[in-house]
Amino acid sequence: MADAKPIAMPAKVSAKAPDGATGVLVLSTGDVAWGRGFGAEGVAVGEVCFHTAMTGYQEVMTDPSFAGQMVTFTFPHIGNVGANPDDLEADDPHALGIIVREDVTEPSNFRSVERLDAWMAKHGRIGLAGIDTRALTKRIRVGGAPNGVIAHSASGDFDIPALLEKARAWPGLEGMDLAKDVTTETHYGWEGGVWKLGFGYGAASGAETKPHVVAIDYGAKRNIYRNLAAAGAKVSVLPATATYDEVMALAPDGIFLSNGPGDPAATGHYAVPVIQQLLETRIPLFGICLGHQLLALAVGGRTTKMFQGHRGANHPVKRLADGVVEITSMNHGFAVIGESLPETARETHVSLFDGSNAGFELTDRPAFSVQYHPEASPGPQDSLYLFEKFVGSLKVAA
Repeated sequence: MADAKPIAMPAKVSAKAPDGATGVLVLSTGDVAWGRGFGAEGVAVGEVCFHTAMTGYQEVMTDPSFAGQMVTFTFPHIGNVGANPDDLEADDPHALGIIVREDVTEPSNFRSVERLDAWMAKHGRIGLAGIDTRALTKRIRVGGAPNGVIAHSASGDFDIPALLEKARAWPGLEGMDLAKDVTTETHYGWEGGVWKLGFGYGAASGAETKPHVVAIDYGAKRNIYRNLAAAGAKVSVLPATATYDEVMALAPDGIFLSNGPGDPAATGHYAVPVIQQLLETRIPLFGICLGHQLLALAVGGRTTKMFQGHRGANHPVKRLADGVVEITSMNHGFAVIGESLPETARETHVSLFDGSNAGFELTDRPAFSVQYHPEASPGPQDSLYLFEKFVGSLKVAA
């Protein structure tokens, strides 16, 4: 990492930051990078990953799938369009913090309501600017996504040995069930459609008699529900721990498995048995990201922790049925092992970055899923057909 040297142990109990430094990133490897803190003061520990999107930093920060992670943005000018209440995927940010190259500047966008650093401070999230994000990204690409600590103190005083110990003591995302931490606590009905310039979020469109989709929330992004509604569905949302009986009590015409954070194998301890029961009903089912991984586990497949993960808005995915390449948005650190899927699961999409599985469908059940995020407007509309395909397959119960 540029301008950062491994800390030799033992080190001084308290290390004074270089002049002007009010923030620090300490990796479990011992690498230390000094920067300028912004947002909230404090300390956060988690996995350090990188994201390649040039826009949508507020959506990234509020995506529940980023729980337990701090995000390094490869695009240098993060914060220059400010923050606003329309671009939230959840009420509060779930990413622990962000690491950026340039200082947050005064916003220059007509939709801005406040500065990003003020929004971060209001929500208790730490930012670190002045970091060589290109070097850090290369470090992650070569060595994998490390555990780390991000800290911000206006005084510039940091206990580096203690931060290093904290980074090394964090157990990592593998084996961690985070869906329970980010899911809704209650059942509710979703209202509202997609955002339009000059109108905001309007009412959901579709016929008066709509197919009823019951969504299991493992850490869902709001725009998924908006797109289901825009495709013509009535949407009800249940917590990640919903039972088979609770789902069926709502008389679903379709079932949706949402995205979410953490290790799918850990969440699968309670989610997979429910999904297996739901598959037996032959009610159409659609899964995205963590939902895709949980569906794979439910039919006997396996998942694995990825070396660096896929996080960005420019990931090419090949649709095997016709060879069309979709430009997709992705955010996942675990992946379905394609070779582990049973004969009744037909692979439908693969990543053109590394050949990893990006989608499959069942041949003996009306169920399919994708690893990427069609609701994130990649391409910008390359993948919206998936919502129409799912909702269009549903029949309203008499």
